[in-house]
Amino acid sequence: MELNSPQKEIYAKDRKALAAQRLAQEIAFGPVVFQVARLMVKFGIFQMLDDNPGGLTLEEITEKSKLSRYGVQCLMESSLTSGTVLLKDGRFFLAKAGWFLIHDDMVRVNMDFNHDVNYLGLFNLEESIINGKPEGLKVFGNWPTIYEGLSQLPPQVQNSWFGFDHYYSDCSFEEALNIVFGNGTSTLLDVGGNTGRFAQKCVEFNDKVNVTIMDLPQQLELMRKAVAGSKGEDRIHGHGANLLDDSVPFPTGFDAIWMSQFLDCFSEKEIISIVSRAAKSMDSHSRLYINEPFWDRQRFETSSYCLTQISLYFTAMANGNSKMYYSHDMIRCVETAGLTVEAIHDGLGTGHCLMVCKKK
Repeated sequence: MELNSPQKEIYAKDRKALAAQRLAQEIAFGPVVFQVARLMVKFGIFQMLDDNPGGLTLEEITEKSKLSRYGVQCLMESSLTSGTVLLKDGRFFLAKAGWFLIHDDMVRVNMDFNHDVNYLGLFNLEESIINGKPEGLKVFGNWPTIYEGLSQLPPQVQNSWFGFDHYYSDCSFEEALNIVFGNGTSTLLDVGGNTGRFAQKCVEFNDKVNVTIMDLPQQLELMRKAVAGSKGEDRIHGHGANLLDDSVPFPTGFDAIWMSQFLDCFSEKEIISIVSRAAKSMDSHSRLYINEPFWDRQRFETSSYCLTQISLYFTAMANGNSKMYYSHDMIRCVETAGLTVEAIHDGLGTGHCLMVCKKK
């Protein structure tokens, strides 16, 4: 496995002993620190400190929060030693890490996703890795993958799931549209189109394009509700299909096939099957666009960290066999399926990479 900078240098250098020992303890107490930080956000304590740059005493925080002194003291002491608040002259102040926890949208989305979607199910990560199945999903229901049960998840879990999914994908769409429609695209097949957000962007961007969303029938029902009454709704169509069925062909006649945050939902074997069927539906003029946040092609190392942790959501909750992919693994799958990578556009949105593929 080869990495680009800055990851190549960062991941080849170890920490000093005391820093490594501290990290080991942070890992050991990770669930505690996570829940404390979440409650500091929920109870508004970080916000109180942000609103009071002169700091607050323990008593003032207790009075403002309406919590018990004991509860506030436990939260504040944990936060102090984990680095999200500071203590000077008997007054607490918001640390930079605490500031990011309330002001950084990506942090908020990740925290909601991990608490509402992943937290309980990750207890079964061990069984998921051993069995190759999303054993943690049983905390919500008995579906083979989370996608079949998405419409039946509790409302708050759905909100956090879609909030996470949309945050990471939506910010890349505007830049991607210019690339996709720069090739004279008039018909587009959106594979795994979810609630139709990209399809809506397409019909708004180009007033002649027709978009067909290929997805599970139950997902298409959510899509139809989501796009109802929107501009260009009449140019958004549905094509129900179980893409895990190797016998299901792709419809033909499309200038572009779009897969955004889709192939990361499948194992390498499944990716090769899906892309092979896409390739059979293509001609020399069509292009397959794979929009993924490949963890090894990120500008900032923090993004690589987030993406490799997100992989374990797929292991424990989603399907048991997919991940956020290393770009070279995806290229190998694409080439095995009969396509070649024409170009890769890095840095779309918060860190997506748009892989443009054509027939060999």
